[in-house]
Amino acid sequence: MLFTVLLKRNIAFYLEDVETPIGRAINLTLTILVLFSSAIFVVDTYAIPTLLRNKIDTIDYIILLLFVVEYLLRLWCAESKIKYLFNLYSIIDLVAILPVFLGTLDISFIRILRWFRILRLIRFLEGRVFFGRVSTEDSMIFSRILFTIFSIIFIYSGLIYQVEHPVNPKDFNTFFDAVYFSVVTMTTVGFGDVIPISGGGRLMTVLMILTGIALIPWQLGDLIKQLVKTANYVETLCPTCSLSLHDTDAKFCKLCGTKLEKLNS
Repeated sequence: MLFTVLLKRNIAFYLEDVETPIGRAINLTLTILVLFSSAIFVVDTYAIPTLLRNKIDTIDYIILLLFVVEYLLRLWCAESKIKYLFNLYSIIDLVAILPVFLGTLDISFIRILRWFRILRLIRFLEGRVFFGRVSTEDSMIFSRILFTIFSIIFIYSGLIYQVEHPVNPKDFNTFFDAVYFSVVTMTTVGFGDVIPISGGGRLMTVLMILTGIALIPWQLGDLIKQLVKTANYVETLCPTCSLSLHDTDAKFCKLCGTKLEKLNS
C-alpha cells in the first residue's frame, strides 16, 4: 500500500516537473512527440509513396498509444479522479487520444480531432519555469502569444483542409494551401484567390477569425500591462533561481526567497 502511494507520488511529480533531469527528460520527450505527431499530420496531406505513408501512420499510432499510457498514468496518480477528468489539460489530452477509442466510427471525424493534439503544449507554457529555466513574466506572455497565433493557424488550417479538400482539392490541395488561406484571412489581407466553398469550411473560417479576435488582443493587453509594470523594476540577479527583475526596494527574491545582496541601479 505504501509502495503504491509513493509510486503514484513519484510518477505524478515527474510528469509535472521540469526542473530535475528526469522531469525535464520526460516532458521534453512528450513535447517532441507532440511536435513530431503534428508534423506527421502535415506530411499526410501531401502525395507520398504508399509504403512511406504506412510507416509514418504506424509511427503516429505508436505515439498515440504512448499518449494513452500517459493519460492513464495521470488519471491513476490523481488524488481526485473527477477533478482531473474535468481539468482543462485533461480534456485536451482526452481529445488527443480519442481516435484510439473511436476507431470504429467515421474516419473523417477522427482525423479532425487529431489537429487539436498541438494544444497539449499549453501545459509547458504555464508558470515561469520552462524546462528548468526561470523566465521573466513578459517573456512568458510573449511566448504564449506566439503559441496562440501558431495554434490558431495550425488547428484551423488542419480543420479547413480536412473539410475543404474532398470538395475543393484544387484550392486546398495540401496543408500549406490551408495555411496560406488562414494567414491571409487572419491578417485581413484577403486576396480572394483561395476561398472555402463548403459550409463547413466557411464555418471554420468564421470560428478562426472569432478565436483570433477573442484571444490575441487579450494576451497583447497582458503583455502591455507587464511591460509597464516591468519599467518599475531594477535588474538584480538572484544567485539561486537567476530571476533578474525585482522591485526597487526588494531585499529578498520574490520567486525563491533568497536574500538579495545588492540592487543594481
